Amino acid sequence: MSFRAPSVLPGFGLTFGFTTFFLSTIVLLPLAALVLSATSMHWADFVHTVFSARALGSYRLSFGASLLAASVNVVFGFVIAWTLTRYEFPGRKLIDALIDMPFALPTAVSGIALTTVFAQNGWIGRYLEPLGIKVAYTWLGVTLALTLISMPFAVRAVQPALLEVQRDLEDAAETLGAGRFYVFRRIILPTVLPALLTGFTLAFARAVGEYGSVIFISGNLPMKTEITPLLIVIHLEQFDYQGAAALGLVMLVISFVMLLTINLLQAWGRRRYVRTGH
Repeated sequence: MSFRAPSVLPGFGLTFGFTTFFLSTIVLLPLAALVLSATSMHWADFVHTVFSARALGSYRLSFGASLLAASVNVVFGFVIAWTLTRYEFPGRKLIDALIDMPFALPTAVSGIALTTVFAQNGWIGRYLEPLGIKVAYTWLGVTLALTLISMPFAVRAVQPALLEVQRDLEDAAETLGAGRFYVFRRIILPTVLPALLTGFTLAFARAVGEYGSVIFISGNLPMKTEITPLLIVIHLEQFDYQGAAALGLVMLVISFVMLLTINLLQAWGRRRYVRTGH
């Protein structure tokens, strides 16, 4: 099998070498340094750091809130993408542009804005407080912040897939008497399922690593509203670089396993759709 093919770029050897060098420098070397720093700790110290009550509480909040935020974004991201691709209405382009706003805003600005709105005396928080609903400085506020900053990933992943759905198949199915739910379940959903899983993966990955927007609205209470990235920063401020690396290694392993699982499910969904056609 030959890897040579006509191309405007240099040959395979040069481009492959550059690709390997670039990925090694930007991705593999920093991750290798993280692993080496964490594994250089004494085993007892490593276990004490990564399994402390404070660390376990931060894992539950970081990964639990990220999963919840990604799940919310898959559902509402699909609805938003459907609205933007299937309907024409005044202000459509404005809404489409606003979706990318979390990309452009510094995350600290997002956190301050959310706190201003949902704090006890905030624009919305003042009305939720008498109902016993607290958003700011609770896990709910953390989830809200993660939902905001990861929402564009879900929408942008689904939009192209919805544009590829064959409208003539939908029309044919409805002509033959199929209901709207049947058309959605048998024609639309199988087509966009890989994109939905991709959007979920990207939203989850973005949420897990978020820091700036969360620290303003979470209150940063140990074992309650303290996320793992913040705990890593605390270790760094205490010059405990190995402890920070140990927590980073745990996040790296858990994130890798979850992303690998989602990608395997995504590949299975594509193969199933190609094999069965639905």
